[in-house]
Amino acid sequence: MALSLAHLGPAGTYSEEAAKACAQWLTKTQDQTVELHSYSSIPATLKALALGETDLAIVPSENSVEGSVNMTLDALWQGPDLHIQHAIVRPIANTLITHATGLEQIKIIYSHPQALGQCQQWLQQQLPWAEQRLMTSTTEGLVYVQEDNTAAAIAAPWAASLHNLPILATDIQDFAHNCTRFWILSRSQGDGLPGPDDSHTSLAFSLKTNEPGSLVKSLNLLGDRQINLSRIESRPSKRALGDYVFFLDLEVNGRAATIAEGVEALAAYTDTLKIFGSYHYLYI
Repeated sequence: MALSLAHLGPAGTYSEEAAKACAQWLTKTQDQTVELHSYSSIPATLKALALGETDLAIVPSENSVEGSVNMTLDALWQGPDLHIQHAIVRPIANTLITHATGLEQIKIIYSHPQALGQCQQWLQQQLPWAEQRLMTSTTEGLVYVQEDNTAAAIAAPWAASLHNLPILATDIQDFAHNCTRFWILSRSQGDGLPGPDDSHTSLAFSLKTNEPGSLVKSLNLLGDRQINLSRIESRPSKRALGDYVFFLDLEVNGRAATIAEGVEALAAYTDTLKIFGSYHYLYI
């Protein structure tokens, strides 16, 4: 029986490109046929996995230029428990897709907020007059490009080829080393703590009280055990103004037992703790 893999659609998104790479890896390493299923948003992609509509899901979690994908973090915190199996990093090359023959003809630019954010310097220099409209995916705006010669979309080069649309400018991202980390998830498996081959553990927590030093005390539970953080950031809890959830990536460094001890101490100190999973990076 084929595995089913959910990803953000429609056809031509960076998520679909990552899903295809994941499917090829699964076929090669596990001799497993994989069927791809696209969904209209990141929350819908993760919901499909949680409801059992698919076996796996792949979602973007962080970009080297624009930072974390907030929609992914919020959906993982607010939704049912899902388990990160692997992380992969993919290069992102943004292109300007349009029927316009010159930049001066473009009035509107469509794309996902992440892609627009990755190209802000270029857009301010080259198209400061153009209106930027947010889409739920990079390819959603291509339908407007097909209908309007003054419209443009920022998407992957292969999306232009797939939809038979011309490219006016290539590599318009603000920094050359533009890449995105994707998480491959399954439904919850075990406690999410690291095994001997895992390199990172991702989790999030909320604090019991909002008082001076409460965040520092929680982080000291990890620092005292020499646990290094490769990422820490906050997101609104959506319960009250000034109330936050903190997202962390812990570096395992072959110390799985120490990570487990630190997470146990953190669970006792915090209000709510969610372990999203422990994993290693796939280079595919």
